[in-house]
Amino acid sequence: MLGLILNQKEVQEIEYLLKREMEELLLDLSDPRIDGIIKKAMEEKYQIVFGIYKRFVPPKERMKYMLHRHRRDMK
Repeated sequence: MLGLILNQKEVQEIEYLLKREMEELLLDLSDPRIDGIIKKAMEEKYQIVFGIYKRFVPPKERMKYMLHRHRRDMK
């Protein structure tokens, strides 16, 4: 376990960076040209980044970035 003290400006910057990374991963996950194995690794990375993001924002903000399973993945 690590601790970190940040000022408000640094918190905002980290939130921004995490959002950008999640948006990029979501975009790549929707690309049909990317192989399933690669997508699995990307989903794992997304879950890690989302876990960090959840520590910075209130629950309402988290809902925008929750990873929704595609219908074909649910079969």
